[in-house]
Amino acid sequence: MNLDPLLSIAIEAAKTAGQMIARSRPQNVRRKEGGESLASQVLTEVDEQSQKIILEILEPTFSAIGCLTEESEDDRSRFEKEFFWCIDPLDGTLPFIDAIPGYAVSIALVARDGTPHIGAVYDPIEQACYHAVRGGGLYKNSKPWKMKAPDTTLRLITDRSFEAHPRFFQTLDTLEQIAADLGFSGGVQTRMTGGAAMNAIWVLENAPACYFKFPKVGKGGGSLWDFAATACLFAEAGGAASDFFGDPLDLNRADSTFMNHRGILFASDSELASQIRARFEA
Repeated sequence: MNLDPLLSIAIEAAKTAGQMIARSRPQNVRRKEGGESLASQVLTEVDEQSQKIILEILEPTFSAIGCLTEESEDDRSRFEKEFFWCIDPLDGTLPFIDAIPGYAVSIALVARDGTPHIGAVYDPIEQACYHAVRGGGLYKNSKPWKMKAPDTTLRLITDRSFEAHPRFFQTLDTLEQIAADLGFSGGVQTRMTGGAAMNAIWVLENAPACYFKFPKVGKGGGSLWDFAATACLFAEAGGAASDFFGDPLDLNRADSTFMNHRGILFASDSELASQIRARFEA
């Protein structure tokens, strides 16, 4: 399949929806069925408007490509066609409601075997579009983009719920040890305001950095649409994106859309990812 036209349409959809979000304010905030965290349960009218825009732009591709999107029921077309769109029309609804950075539009094209082939993420705050096609490198605002050289501070970038996690303080202590062992004299800083897509983007923008979720039994841990696009971006940027055990993310999970079973790990480089896996027991 020629991916170039699909990349163009994914970028168009992400930008168009993202520009609408940038002009909008939260409306009709309500709860929906989701995982265990508030972030997975909250919904606004803007989420739905964004999804409508994206689906209208992608609609000409639906005869050949399946679709999985956060605000619609899973129609299982992702198991029937060679590729499927994996869409989060407004990732980071909580920061959007709070009017702080950390929300984005995230669109991926994923193969039936779970391999991401296209990723497009639009940040409405910075009006920045990150995109990648498998094997084609990472772009920011249509220009080739690479991570900056690491500075001296290791950054833990995660969502606000992690502060209440029972392993929060142990995690900070262990990351301080990792930072010292890897020669990062600035220690560890935390940023806990974003949704999944922007958290991953901020890892790329602020090396050395990491974003991870431990495996757990209950529903949650993010969903396929939270990580599919950024997994493609990381592959092209030279970062590390995997489950918590170092295996490729299961981006077409058959029994659920949640990622709690294996956890997730995004790191700005493979050595940092290896250190995190070695120091923490999943």
